[in-house]
Amino acid sequence: MQDGIGRKIEYLRVSVTDRCNLRCRYCMPREGIEQFAHADCLTLEEIYRIVSVMADMGLKKVRFTGGEPMVRKNLVKLVRDVAGLPQIETVAMTTNGVLFADQVKEFAEAGLNAVNISLDTLEADQFAQITGRDELEKVLQAVDCSLEQGLKVKINCVPVRELNGMTDEQAAGSYLKVAELARKYPVDVRFIELMPIGCGREFSRITGEETLAALEARYGRVTELQRRDSDAQGADVRSGPARYVKFAGFRGRIGFIDPLSHQFCAECNRLRLTVDGRLKLCLYYAGGVDLREMLRGGASDKELREEIEKVLLKKPREHHFLQEDNTGIQREGAENRECGEKLYDIPETRRMVQIGG
Repeated sequence: MQDGIGRKIEYLRVSVTDRCNLRCRYCMPREGIEQFAHADCLTLEEIYRIVSVMADMGLKKVRFTGGEPMVRKNLVKLVRDVAGLPQIETVAMTTNGVLFADQVKEFAEAGLNAVNISLDTLEADQFAQITGRDELEKVLQAVDCSLEQGLKVKINCVPVRELNGMTDEQAAGSYLKVAELARKYPVDVRFIELMPIGCGREFSRITGEETLAALEARYGRVTELQRRDSDAQGADVRSGPARYVKFAGFRGRIGFIDPLSHQFCAECNRLRLTVDGRLKLCLYYAGGVDLREMLRGGASDKELREEIEKVLLKKPREHHFLQEDNTGIQREGAENRECGEKLYDIPETRRMVQIGG
C-alpha cells in the first residue's frame, strides 16, 4: 500500500475495545467514559476480514490495542487467525499487563510475536495514584512471563510532569527508575511524549531530551545506536519511530518516541482501525473511512480494497498538534498537494482510549 505522497503503509493498529481495567489519569477520567454499544463495535470476524483484505494489499504488521485489549473476549482466536495469514510477519499487542501474565502462554502459542507493556513507574504508591489500581506486581509478572515465552518485550513509559514529579529529584524517584528494567532484562524501555489528546491536555509532557539528560546524569554517557545496529533478538533498531541508545552494563536499550519534539510523520507507515470500524489515517485528524458501514452494507472484498486505496491517497502529510486551535478550521499546512486536494478535516475530539493506543 502507498499513500498520496509515496509513503509505504505496512502497519495497522487495531483497537479491539474502548474498555479498560485501569484509570490512568492522562488517558481516562476516574468515572470512565461513555462506551460504544456492543452492536457498534466490530466483531472479531469483521476485524479479521479487514486485516485479510489489507494483507493482500501489502500489510505486514498488526498490533492489537484498546482500551485494554485483554478485556476483549476470545481475542486469542483473532490473534491466531491473523497470525495464520501468510503475508503478516508480526502480530503484536499493547497492554497494561494486568491480565496478561495468566494468558501469555496461550497468546504466544497462538502466534503473538511481541508485546508492549505500559508502565509509568516502579513505585507501588505512585502506580496506584496514576492508574487508580494497586496492580503493579501483576504488571511486573507480565514482563517476566512474556520473556519466558520468548516474546519481544518493550516497556512503554509516558512521563507526566504533574504525576511523576515537578522537580528533577522527584522524577528521579519515579519514572527514571523504569529504565532499570532495561538493565535487568533484555527489553526495550521507551519513554514516550504525552500526546495532547483527551485527558492528556490537562497535563505537561516531559520531553525525550529532558529524560535523556536525567538518565545520563544517573548512568553515564550513552552510545547512540545507528540504523545498522540491532537488538539482542536481531531486530532493526529503526523498525519503528523510536530512537534508541544504550547504556554500559544494560542488557536492553532505552528508546525515545517524541512525536511532538521530533515529528516523524515523513516516515509514518501506519493506519489505525478503531473499535467502531473507522480506518483512521492520522492520530491528529478525525478523518478516515467507515469500514463497518461498508461491511454491514454487503461490500465485497474488492470494494473494500478500492475504498481503502482511495482513502489512502488522503493521508495527511503531518499532524498539527503544536498548532492546535480546536476550531475545526482548515489550517495552513494541512494540504496534500500531491493529490491535488485539501483535506478539509477537523482535529480528533475523541479520547485516546476511544481511538486506540
